[in-house]
Amino acid sequence: MPKRHDGLFDGIASFRSLRRAALKAAKGKRAKPGAAAFMTDLEKELLRLERTLQDGSYRPGAYVKIEVFDPKHRIVSAAPFRDRVVHHALCAIIAPLFEAGFIDNTFANRTGKGTHRAIETYEHYRDRSTHVLRCDVFRYFPAIDHDILKRDVRRRIADARTLNLLDHIIDGSNDQEPVNQHFSGDDLFTPFSRRRGLPIGNLTSQFFANLYLDPLDHFCTEVLAAPYVRYVDDFALFADDPMQLERWRVRIARFLEGRRLKLHPGKTEIIATDQPAEFLGHVLIPGGLRRLPEANVSRFRNRLRGLKDQARAGTLDAGAALQRIRSWEAHAAFAQTRKLRNAVLGLKRPDGKRTPW
Repeated sequence: MPKRHDGLFDGIASFRSLRRAALKAAKGKRAKPGAAAFMTDLEKELLRLERTLQDGSYRPGAYVKIEVFDPKHRIVSAAPFRDRVVHHALCAIIAPLFEAGFIDNTFANRTGKGTHRAIETYEHYRDRSTHVLRCDVFRYFPAIDHDILKRDVRRRIADARTLNLLDHIIDGSNDQEPVNQHFSGDDLFTPFSRRRGLPIGNLTSQFFANLYLDPLDHFCTEVLAAPYVRYVDDFALFADDPMQLERWRVRIARFLEGRRLKLHPGKTEIIATDQPAEFLGHVLIPGGLRRLPEANVSRFRNRLRGLKDQARAGTLDAGAALQRIRSWEAHAAFAQTRKLRNAVLGLKRPDGKRTPW
Protein backbone atom coordinates (compact mmCIF):
# COMPACT_ATOMS: atom_id res chain seq x y z
CA MET A 1 0.00 0.00 0.00
CA PRO A 2 1.54 3.36 -1.02
CA LYS A 3 2.12 6.02 1.59
CA ARG A 4 -0.81 8.42 2.04
CA HIS A 5 0.06 12.07 2.60
CA ASP A 6 -1.62 14.48 5.02
CA GLY A 7 -1.13 18.14 5.91
CA LEU A 8 -1.01 19.31 2.28
CA PHE A 9 -3.72 21.95 2.11
CA ASP A 10 -1.93 24.92 3.64
CA GLY A 11 0.87 24.46 1.13
CA ILE A 12 -1.70 24.72 -1.66
CA ALA A 13 -3.88 27.54 -0.33
CA SER A 14 -1.27 29.93 1.09
CA PHE A 15 -0.84 33.40 -0.38
CA ARG A 16 2.75 32.60 -1.36
CA SER A 17 1.78 29.39 -3.19
CA LEU A 18 -1.10 31.08 -4.97
CA ARG A 19 1.09 33.98 -6.05
CA ARG A 20 3.64 31.57 -7.49
CA ALA A 21 0.82 29.69 -9.23
CA ALA A 22 -0.62 32.91 -10.68
CA LEU A 23 2.71 33.84 -12.25
CA LYS A 24 2.93 30.39 -13.85
CA ALA A 25 -0.67 30.48 -15.08
CA ALA A 26 -0.15 33.94 -16.59
CA LYS A 27 3.04 33.04 -18.45
CA GLY A 28 2.49 33.83 -22.12
CA LYS A 29 -1.16 34.77 -21.44
CA ARG A 30 -0.95 38.18 -19.75
CA ALA A 31 -2.61 39.89 -22.70
CA LYS A 32 -5.76 37.75 -22.44
CA PRO A 33 -8.66 39.50 -20.68
CA GLY A 34 -9.07 37.06 -17.78
CA ALA A 35 -5.38 36.94 -16.96
CA ALA A 36 -4.93 40.68 -17.44
CA ALA A 37 -7.79 41.54 -15.07
CA PHE A 38 -6.53 39.15 -12.40
CA MET A 39 -2.90 40.25 -12.64
CA THR A 40 -3.82 43.97 -12.62
CA ASP A 41 -5.15 43.64 -9.07
CA LEU A 42 -3.05 40.63 -8.13
CA GLU A 43 -2.78 41.05 -4.36
CA LYS A 44 -6.50 41.63 -3.88
CA GLU A 45 -7.42 38.70 -6.12
CA LEU A 46 -5.01 36.35 -4.34
CA LEU A 47 -6.26 37.36 -0.89
CA ARG A 48 -9.84 36.74 -2.00
CA LEU A 49 -8.91 33.37 -3.49
CA GLU A 50 -6.94 32.37 -0.40
CA ARG A 51 -9.90 33.24 1.82
CA THR A 52 -12.40 31.18 -0.18
CA LEU A 53 -10.06 28.19 -0.23
CA GLN A 54 -9.35 28.38 3.49
CA ASP A 55 -12.98 28.78 4.55
CA GLY A 56 -14.15 26.04 2.18
CA SER A 57 -16.41 28.25 0.06
CA TYR A 58 -14.32 27.95 -3.13
CA ARG A 59 -16.17 26.44 -6.09
CA PRO A 60 -14.88 26.22 -9.68
CA GLY A 61 -16.42 28.61 -12.17
CA ALA A 62 -18.08 27.85 -15.49
CA TYR A 63 -16.01 26.70 -18.45
CA VAL A 64 -15.99 28.29 -21.87
CA LYS A 65 -16.25 25.60 -24.54
CA ILE A 66 -14.27 25.95 -27.75
CA GLU A 67 -14.85 23.56 -30.64
CA VAL A 68 -11.64 22.61 -32.43
CA PHE A 69 -11.65 20.90 -35.83
CA ASP A 70 -7.89 20.80 -36.53
CA PRO A 71 -6.64 18.08 -36.77
CA LYS A 72 -9.87 16.44 -35.52
CA HIS A 73 -13.08 17.54 -33.88
CA ARG A 74 -12.87 17.92 -30.13
CA ILE A 75 -14.10 20.22 -27.40
CA VAL A 76 -11.50 22.27 -25.54
CA SER A 77 -12.65 23.86 -22.28
CA ALA A 78 -11.20 27.08 -20.87
CA ALA A 79 -11.50 27.54 -17.11
CA PRO A 80 -11.69 31.01 -15.52
CA PHE A 81 -8.23 32.37 -14.75
CA ARG A 82 -8.65 32.17 -10.97
CA ASP A 83 -9.40 28.44 -11.32
CA ARG A 84 -6.25 27.98 -13.40
CA VAL A 85 -4.33 29.58 -10.53
CA VAL A 86 -5.80 26.97 -8.18
CA HIS A 87 -4.93 24.17 -10.64
CA HIS A 88 -1.28 25.27 -10.71
CA ALA A 89 -1.09 25.59 -6.92
CA LEU A 90 -2.70 22.18 -6.44
CA CYS A 91 -0.54 20.33 -8.99
CA ALA A 92 2.66 21.89 -7.60
CA ILE A 93 1.98 20.09 -4.31
CA ILE A 94 0.31 16.81 -5.27
CA ALA A 95 1.88 15.94 -8.64
CA PRO A 96 5.32 15.06 -7.14
CA LEU A 97 3.62 12.65 -4.71
CA PHE A 98 2.27 10.63 -7.64
CA GLU A 99 5.25 11.17 -9.97
CA ALA A 100 7.35 9.02 -7.65
CA GLY A 101 5.15 6.04 -8.58
CA PHE A 102 4.89 6.65 -12.33
CA ILE A 103 6.94 4.49 -14.70
CA ASP A 104 9.68 6.07 -16.82
CA ASN A 105 8.03 5.29 -20.15
CA THR A 106 4.97 7.50 -19.91
CA PHE A 107 5.88 10.81 -21.50
CA ALA A 108 2.97 13.27 -21.59
CA ASN A 109 2.93 16.42 -19.46
CA ARG A 110 5.93 15.47 -17.35
CA THR A 111 9.11 17.44 -16.73
CA GLY A 112 12.00 16.07 -18.78
CA LYS A 113 9.75 13.91 -20.95
CA GLY A 114 7.64 15.02 -23.95
CA THR A 115 6.93 13.87 -27.48
CA HIS A 116 10.54 13.75 -28.66
CA ARG A 117 11.64 11.38 -25.92
CA ALA A 118 8.53 9.28 -26.50
CA ILE A 119 9.39 8.99 -30.19
CA GLU A 120 12.99 8.06 -29.43
CA THR A 121 11.82 5.35 -27.02
CA TYR A 122 9.35 4.04 -29.62
CA GLU A 123 12.16 3.86 -32.18
CA HIS A 124 14.44 2.09 -29.67
CA TYR A 125 11.91 -0.70 -29.16
CA ARG A 126 10.89 -0.77 -32.83
CA ASP A 127 14.45 -1.43 -33.95
CA ARG A 128 14.65 -4.44 -31.60
CA SER A 129 11.30 -6.06 -32.44
CA THR A 130 9.53 -7.24 -35.58
CA HIS A 131 5.98 -6.27 -34.58
CA VAL A 132 4.20 -3.60 -32.57
CA LEU A 133 0.76 -3.46 -30.97
CA ARG A 134 -0.50 0.12 -31.39
CA CYS A 135 -3.36 1.07 -29.05
CA ASP A 136 -5.61 4.05 -28.47
CA VAL A 137 -8.33 4.47 -25.84
CA PHE A 138 -11.78 5.25 -27.25
CA ARG A 139 -12.76 8.85 -26.36
CA TYR A 140 -10.37 8.88 -23.45
CA PHE A 141 -11.00 12.24 -21.74
CA PRO A 142 -14.82 12.05 -22.07
CA ALA A 143 -14.77 8.46 -20.72
CA ILE A 144 -12.73 8.97 -17.53
CA ASP A 145 -14.93 7.80 -14.66
CA HIS A 146 -15.13 10.21 -11.70
CA ASP A 147 -15.62 7.59 -8.99
CA ILE A 148 -12.60 5.58 -10.14
CA LEU A 149 -10.48 8.74 -10.43
CA LYS A 150 -11.41 9.83 -6.91
CA ARG A 151 -10.47 6.38 -5.62
CA ASP A 152 -7.09 6.65 -7.36
CA VAL A 153 -6.46 10.07 -5.80
CA ARG A 154 -7.19 8.66 -2.34
CA ARG A 155 -4.50 6.02 -2.69
CA ARG A 156 -1.84 8.67 -1.95
CA ILE A 157 -3.70 11.58 -0.38
CA ALA A 158 -5.25 11.46 3.10
CA ASP A 159 -5.65 15.20 3.71
CA ALA A 160 -9.41 15.87 3.95
CA ARG A 161 -9.34 19.49 2.74
CA THR A 162 -7.14 18.64 -0.23
CA LEU A 163 -9.44 15.76 -1.16
CA ASN A 164 -12.43 18.08 -0.86
CA LEU A 165 -10.78 20.53 -3.26
CA LEU A 166 -9.95 17.73 -5.70
CA ASP A 167 -13.51 16.48 -5.55
CA HIS A 168 -14.85 19.97 -6.35
CA ILE A 169 -12.55 20.22 -9.38
CA ILE A 170 -13.50 16.75 -10.65
CA ASP A 171 -17.22 17.30 -9.99
CA GLY A 172 -16.99 20.73 -11.63
CA SER A 173 -16.03 19.18 -14.98
CA ASN A 174 -18.34 20.33 -17.73
CA ASP A 175 -20.23 17.93 -19.99
CA GLN A 176 -18.10 16.23 -22.62
CA GLU A 177 -18.98 14.15 -25.65
CA PRO A 178 -21.38 11.37 -24.60
CA VAL A 179 -19.70 7.98 -24.09
CA ASN A 180 -22.53 5.64 -23.12
CA GLN A 181 -20.66 2.36 -22.93
CA HIS A 182 -21.80 -0.71 -20.98
CA PHE A 183 -19.47 -2.98 -19.05
CA SER A 184 -19.77 -6.30 -17.28
CA GLY A 185 -22.19 -6.04 -14.36
CA ASP A 186 -23.93 -2.90 -15.64
CA ASP A 187 -27.67 -2.64 -15.90
CA LEU A 188 -29.38 -0.66 -18.63
CA PHE A 189 -29.08 2.65 -16.79
CA THR A 190 -25.58 2.36 -15.26
CA PRO A 191 -23.78 4.43 -17.95
CA PHE A 192 -26.24 7.28 -17.40
CA SER A 193 -25.88 7.29 -13.61
CA ARG A 194 -22.09 7.57 -13.44
CA ARG A 195 -20.32 10.92 -13.87
CA ARG A 196 -17.66 10.81 -16.59
CA GLY A 197 -15.38 13.13 -18.48
CA LEU A 198 -12.66 15.69 -17.85
CA PRO A 199 -12.28 19.02 -19.69
CA ILE A 200 -9.50 19.00 -22.25
CA GLY A 201 -7.25 22.00 -21.62
CA ASN A 202 -6.97 21.94 -17.82
CA LEU A 203 -3.62 21.41 -16.11
CA THR A 204 -5.44 19.19 -13.62
CA SER A 205 -6.99 17.17 -16.47
CA GLN A 206 -3.54 16.50 -17.90
CA PHE A 207 -2.36 15.29 -14.50
CA PHE A 208 -5.50 13.19 -13.95
CA ALA A 209 -5.08 11.64 -17.42
CA ASN A 210 -1.62 10.36 -16.46
CA LEU A 211 -2.86 9.15 -13.09
CA TYR A 212 -5.88 7.32 -14.52
CA LEU A 213 -3.76 5.12 -16.80
CA ASP A 214 -0.94 4.62 -14.30
CA PRO A 215 -2.35 1.18 -13.32
CA LEU A 216 -2.26 0.20 -17.01
CA ASP A 217 1.40 1.28 -17.20
CA HIS A 218 2.31 -1.02 -14.31
CA PHE A 219 0.18 -3.85 -15.71
CA CYS A 220 1.94 -3.71 -19.10
CA THR A 221 5.48 -3.34 -17.75
CA GLU A 222 5.29 -5.54 -14.64
CA VAL A 223 2.62 -8.19 -15.34
CA LEU A 224 2.96 -8.51 -19.11
CA ALA A 225 6.68 -7.56 -18.93
CA ALA A 226 6.32 -5.85 -22.30
CA PRO A 227 8.50 -3.19 -23.93
CA TYR A 228 6.04 -0.32 -23.62
CA VAL A 229 5.67 3.40 -24.31
CA ARG A 230 2.68 5.69 -23.63
CA TYR A 231 1.79 9.28 -24.42
CA VAL A 232 -1.61 10.22 -22.92
CA ASP A 233 -3.88 7.45 -24.31
CA ASP A 234 -1.69 6.50 -27.28
CA PHE A 235 0.49 3.54 -26.32
CA ALA A 236 2.48 0.74 -27.93
CA LEU A 237 3.86 -2.68 -26.99
CA PHE A 238 6.57 -4.52 -28.92
CA ALA A 239 7.36 -8.21 -29.57
CA ASP A 240 8.64 -10.53 -32.28
CA ASP A 241 5.60 -12.81 -32.07
CA PRO A 242 2.36 -11.20 -33.35
CA MET A 243 0.35 -13.88 -31.53
CA GLN A 244 1.92 -12.72 -28.26
CA LEU A 245 0.80 -9.20 -29.06
CA GLU A 246 -2.71 -10.44 -29.76
CA ARG A 247 -2.81 -12.17 -26.37
CA TRP A 248 -1.62 -8.95 -24.77
CA ARG A 249 -4.31 -7.00 -26.62
CA VAL A 250 -7.01 -9.25 -25.17
CA ARG A 251 -5.63 -8.90 -21.65
CA ILE A 252 -5.26 -5.12 -21.98
CA ALA A 253 -8.86 -4.79 -23.20
CA ARG A 254 -10.02 -6.79 -20.19
CA PHE A 255 -7.88 -4.68 -17.84
CA LEU A 256 -9.23 -1.41 -19.27
CA GLU A 257 -12.80 -2.60 -18.84
CA GLY A 258 -12.11 -2.65 -15.10
CA ARG A 259 -11.49 1.09 -15.41
CA ARG A 260 -14.54 1.57 -17.63
CA LEU A 261 -12.49 2.21 -20.76
CA LYS A 262 -12.36 0.52 -24.15
CA LEU A 263 -9.74 0.27 -26.84
CA HIS A 264 -10.49 2.25 -29.99
CA PRO A 265 -11.50 -0.40 -32.58
CA GLY A 266 -10.23 1.65 -35.50
CA LYS A 267 -6.90 2.65 -33.96
CA THR A 268 -5.78 -0.55 -32.29
CA GLU A 269 -3.75 -2.82 -34.53
CA ILE A 270 -0.73 -5.10 -34.80
CA ILE A 271 1.70 -4.09 -37.54
CA ALA A 272 5.20 -5.02 -38.69
CA THR A 273 7.91 -2.64 -37.48
CA ASP A 274 9.67 -2.62 -40.87
CA GLN A 275 6.86 -0.44 -42.22
CA PRO A 276 6.61 3.36 -41.79
CA ALA A 277 4.31 4.24 -38.92
CA GLU A 278 2.81 7.51 -37.72
CA PHE A 279 3.36 8.29 -34.04
CA LEU A 280 2.85 11.59 -32.22
CA GLY A 281 2.74 13.70 -35.35
CA HIS A 282 5.71 12.12 -37.16
CA VAL A 283 6.03 9.37 -39.73
CA LEU A 284 8.75 7.08 -38.36
CA ILE A 285 10.72 5.17 -40.98
CA PRO A 286 13.05 2.29 -40.09
CA GLY A 287 16.66 3.36 -40.34
CA GLY A 288 16.18 6.46 -38.23
CA LEU A 289 14.33 8.62 -40.77
CA ARG A 290 11.41 10.80 -39.76
CA ARG A 291 8.96 12.73 -41.91
CA LEU A 292 5.95 14.91 -41.26
CA PRO A 293 2.55 13.60 -42.37
CA GLU A 294 1.25 15.43 -45.44
CA ALA A 295 -1.89 16.39 -43.53
CA ASN A 296 0.24 18.14 -40.89
CA VAL A 297 2.06 20.21 -43.50
CA SER A 298 -1.19 21.08 -45.28
CA ARG A 299 -2.84 22.18 -42.03
CA PHE A 300 0.13 24.35 -41.12
CA ARG A 301 0.20 26.04 -44.54
CA ASN A 302 -3.46 26.98 -44.05
CA ARG A 303 -2.80 28.11 -40.47
CA LEU A 304 0.18 30.19 -41.63
CA ARG A 305 -1.97 32.02 -44.17
CA GLY A 306 -4.48 32.75 -41.43
CA LEU A 307 -1.78 34.04 -39.08
CA LYS A 308 -0.46 36.34 -41.80
CA ASP A 309 -3.91 37.76 -42.43
CA GLN A 310 -4.62 38.29 -38.72
CA ALA A 311 -1.24 39.91 -38.06
CA ARG A 312 -1.60 42.27 -41.02
CA ALA A 313 -5.14 43.18 -39.97
CA GLY A 314 -3.91 43.91 -36.46
CA THR A 315 -6.15 41.29 -34.83
CA LEU A 316 -3.20 39.15 -33.72
CA ASP A 317 -0.01 40.32 -32.10
CA ALA A 318 2.99 39.62 -34.33
CA GLY A 319 4.88 38.16 -31.38
CA ALA A 320 2.07 35.69 -30.68
CA ALA A 321 1.98 34.71 -34.35
CA LEU A 322 5.74 34.18 -34.38
CA GLN A 323 5.49 32.01 -31.26
CA ARG A 324 3.01 29.70 -33.00
CA ILE A 325 5.20 29.52 -36.09
CA ARG A 326 8.28 28.64 -34.06
CA SER A 327 6.33 25.96 -32.21
CA TRP A 328 5.57 24.20 -35.50
CA GLU A 329 9.12 24.77 -36.70
CA ALA A 330 10.50 23.06 -33.58
CA HIS A 331 8.08 20.16 -34.10
CA ALA A 332 9.09 19.83 -37.75
CA ALA A 333 12.82 20.13 -37.00
CA PHE A 334 12.72 16.82 -35.08
CA ALA A 335 12.33 15.16 -38.50
CA GLN A 336 14.50 15.43 -41.61
CA THR A 337 12.62 18.49 -42.89
CA ARG A 338 15.15 21.26 -43.51
CA LYS A 339 14.14 21.77 -47.15
CA LEU A 340 10.47 21.49 -46.27
CA ARG A 341 10.77 24.10 -43.52
CA ASN A 342 12.65 26.44 -45.84
CA ALA A 343 9.93 26.06 -48.47
CA VAL A 344 6.97 26.44 -46.11
CA LEU A 345 8.38 29.29 -44.02
CA GLY A 346 10.13 31.11 -46.84
CA LEU A 347 13.43 31.11 -44.99
CA LYS A 348 15.58 31.53 -48.12
CA ARG A 349 15.06 35.05 -49.42
CA PRO A 350 16.97 36.56 -52.31
CA ASP A 351 18.89 38.82 -49.91
CA GLY A 352 19.84 35.79 -47.75
CA LYS A 353 18.03 37.15 -44.69
CA ARG A 354 15.65 35.13 -42.55
CA THR A 355 11.98 35.99 -42.36
CA PRO A 356 9.37 34.42 -40.05
CA TRP A 357 6.88 34.27 -42.93
